[in-house]
Amino acid sequence: MAFQTRSRDPLLDSNMQAAIEKRGKELIGIALLGLGLMAAAMIGSYTPDDPNWMVSTDAPVQNWMGRMGASVAAPLFMVVGWGGVALAVTLLAWGVRFLLHQGAERVIGRIVFAPVLIAVGSVYAATLVPGAEWRATHSFGLGGLFGDTVMGALLTLVPISSHFAVKLMSLLMAIGMLALGTFVCGFSRAELQRAGRFLLVGLILAYGTLASLLGRGASSGVQAALSYREKRAAAAEQARAAEDDTAWFGQEEEEPQMFETDVTAPPPIEVAAPAAPTKTGLFSRVPNLIRRADPDLANAPMPQPELVESAPQISDEDLPGDDRISQKIANAVRVRRAAGQPPEPDPNLPLTKGRGRRPEPLVFNPDPAPHAGLPPEPPLTAAHAPAAPAEFSAEAPAAPGLSQVPPAPTVGAPAADTGYGADLEPDRVPAEELPTHAPAEAAEPAITARAEQPAEGLTIPVAEPRKVVVEQPQRRAPEPSTRAKAEAQPRLAFEENDSSDFDLPPLSLLANPAAVERHHLSDEALEENARMLESVLDDYGVKGEIVSVRPGPVVTMYELEPAPGLKASRVIGLADDIARSMSALSARVSTVPGRSVIGIELPNEKREMVSFREILSSRDYGDGTQNLPLALGKDIGGDAMVADLSKMPHLLIAGTTGSGKSVAINTMILSLLYKLTPDECRLIMIDPKMLELSVYDGIPHLLSPVVTDPKKAVVALKWVVGEMEDRYRKMSKMGVRNIAGYNGRVKEALAKGEMFSRTVQTGFDDDTGEPVFETEEFAPEALPYIVVIVDEMADLMMVAGKEIEACIQRLAQMARASGIHLIMATQRPSVDVITGTIKANFPTRISFQVTGKIDSRTILGEMGAEQLLGMGDMLYMAGGAKITRCHGPFVSDEEVEEVVTHLKQFGPPAYVGTVLDGPDDEKADDIDAVLGLSTGGNTTGEDALYDSAVQIVIKDRKCSTSYIQRKLAIGYNKAARLVEQMEDEGLVSPANHVGKREILVPEQ
Repeated sequence: MAFQTRSRDPLLDSNMQAAIEKRGKELIGIALLGLGLMAAAMIGSYTPDDPNWMVSTDAPVQNWMGRMGASVAAPLFMVVGWGGVALAVTLLAWGVRFLLHQGAERVIGRIVFAPVLIAVGSVYAATLVPGAEWRATHSFGLGGLFGDTVMGALLTLVPISSHFAVKLMSLLMAIGMLALGTFVCGFSRAELQRAGRFLLVGLILAYGTLASLLGRGASSGVQAALSYREKRAAAAEQARAAEDDTAWFGQEEEEPQMFETDVTAPPPIEVAAPAAPTKTGLFSRVPNLIRRADPDLANAPMPQPELVESAPQISDEDLPGDDRISQKIANAVRVRRAAGQPPEPDPNLPLTKGRGRRPEPLVFNPDPAPHAGLPPEPPLTAAHAPAAPAEFSAEAPAAPGLSQVPPAPTVGAPAADTGYGADLEPDRVPAEELPTHAPAEAAEPAITARAEQPAEGLTIPVAEPRKVVVEQPQRRAPEPSTRAKAEAQPRLAFEENDSSDFDLPPLSLLANPAAVERHHLSDEALEENARMLESVLDDYGVKGEIVSVRPGPVVTMYELEPAPGLKASRVIGLADDIARSMSALSARVSTVPGRSVIGIELPNEKREMVSFREILSSRDYGDGTQNLPLALGKDIGGDAMVADLSKMPHLLIAGTTGSGKSVAINTMILSLLYKLTPDECRLIMIDPKMLELSVYDGIPHLLSPVVTDPKKAVVALKWVVGEMEDRYRKMSKMGVRNIAGYNGRVKEALAKGEMFSRTVQTGFDDDTGEPVFETEEFAPEALPYIVVIVDEMADLMMVAGKEIEACIQRLAQMARASGIHLIMATQRPSVDVITGTIKANFPTRISFQVTGKIDSRTILGEMGAEQLLGMGDMLYMAGGAKITRCHGPFVSDEEVEEVVTHLKQFGPPAYVGTVLDGPDDEKADDIDAVLGLSTGGNTTGEDALYDSAVQIVIKDRKCSTSYIQRKLAIGYNKAARLVEQMEDEGLVSPANHVGKREILVPEQ
């Protein structure tokens, strides 16, 4: 039996289900919009210096999404760069679609290609050239590591030039990114068509609107031109009518007539201009603006007639008879005055637009005699003269030959202020009648005054206060060198490294200069400081003025122009008082070489750190031609200072503890390591303190391990002397004068495939017994530069002062041409350390902060080093000439360790064993003979002493240093040397535990 099942009603009807589905999609859209906005804010506010899980710093988080946003944005930019923007765009697009319920069904098929869109965007960003700020803070391009890798692989596969290939790839990736973006964001064909139609219609409407606006403007311009032409014609017709009236007036007899002076202003009558070339255009009307403003004249043409409302005209018929006669008299006077003026206008006269009481512009008068502009005329009686306010003008004494255009006579016009609009109205004389031969600089404003109120009207010019010339340095970053540009964009390196087995350290190992905080004072603050300094100097009786201010990163130099007869030593002696009065830490006063000013250097309130990477990235270092470049730092103006050690040729450094001396030595060593390979430069480091230079132990540039024993230091210096002698012998045989010429010959021989030859003794002839020589060929090798760095010379002078001084003197005198250079530093610049011999052979010196004036005189020959600020502030004396203040860069221990670690990757150094072990006895004797030291060997006199000592020992059967000293009456050192010689030859045994020796020679 079959049972019929009963249909069950659904829990929710179809309408409710559709509503829930819509609300769910809207919630998903809101969530996607929120995620998209968060991603956009996180990417848009990305800062490379933010602390994240890869970089831990104490700097505040600048990302808008906090530390979480910085931790996500940092790896995202590292991997895909700016291609991550596609992620935010995709989330925002699908969020809008879910909210609007449009195309949400296509999400599964389209969102799968979102990673492809991000990858294409990363590659497209990699094809773009990053800016200087990005290159300074990132070691990869705009497309991240992924974009750089893919772009580099594509460039190697494409058989065209890299420059064209990058542009082609950029175009293709942009097209692909646009196509993929529209697909991933869910756009259908119909939506794209609607968007295209919308853009086309919008473009057409914009074009039509713009064309309509241009048409209206053109029609308005045509109407204005027609109106202007009509008014010009009306003005010409009025001028002709005025000529007729003037001719009629000249034929009449002048009759004295009495008239009232309180009649209203007569109508303006234009005076015809003399024949002159007609000028058209807007600029031909500009001279009208410099004429006097007269409220009675309102019908003259203006350049823009639509903007000026003309006053109502009054004809001659509207005036009484007496008024017409007086007006004609006034016109006659005006015609006579106008006839005496030069006929042509001056287009170079400046515009003077008055806003006060009837300004009186000046015009050129070729004859400086008084009233030269008025022709002779019969005197007018009181009945004939027009009633006008009495005025006079006072010309400036510095402008001879200039006279004022006399004001037009008015009848009964009150001396009241005219409005602003009236000041812009032209005079009766048209613009064509203005004089043209007056130079522009001759037109000076006149000093006017009224007869009724001479004290109030007279204006006296006041001299402007003198301003100090503030020479601000260029604030933009210096242009990077070729190497810095290549490292910032490695895929477009300009040249490949010549050495395949050694790479110079990259600049990215050093701290980023973008993190350095810059401090700049305004020009007003610097001028105020200059005025204060002048006041301080005046208090001490120093007369002069500050003529220039040169601000820098650490100090600001004020250039003082002293009064005649003032000695510079007097101002230099006031350095401490100036520092106290200016509330400064210290002040250094010195003369400026080549100029008549005295430089006063005051420290800035906030000191700017000098970046070592910024100097190495500059063109002075990277693209310079120095053989041994040393990055010293920045000068007072903030410019990079790079010196050449090969031209110094040796450097002496002095400074107290904590003055920045050790950091400066590190920067000099890194300057050499960043520019030269081990084949070009080798180093010998002597560090008696065992702390400063030990970090460099093991780099390929070293000739020996870092020397810390003072006795070994003497051996190393003697080896350098021997090496210098060997190099000179080689260069002498080659016929060259220096190491550059020798290496040039070697390169030429290697290029031609030639070999060098030398003569070697192979034995003796059996018959004659004479030595036999053979010629041996060998491949030529270039000689590297050798730089000897001694961190503390005072410790060496205490142990072996005579030998150290002899080695240094010999090297300083002769080692330049052989390519051997010295850098010696000491923290005790006293006369027993820096002797006169050393100073004479070290013309180039650097002094950091010292304790007193005596130390400054010892190292530099003058005072000033005691006024330095420390922490890298130095005085650099190049070649014994002028002294320049320099601010040394800062390099941390971590940066030094990273550079050393990079250099150690290329294998261990090729040490020369004889540097520390010393040469053989014969060569050591030769070196000592060259240095002028006692050789310790047997000379004729010492042979006799040795024989006498041997006879005493054999006879008395006693051997001790004191016994030989007493018997032979010689010094203790010489007696000890004789005993050691007998021990070496086996005559006596070594001393036992009590100091006694056995006589090994039998009795005779």
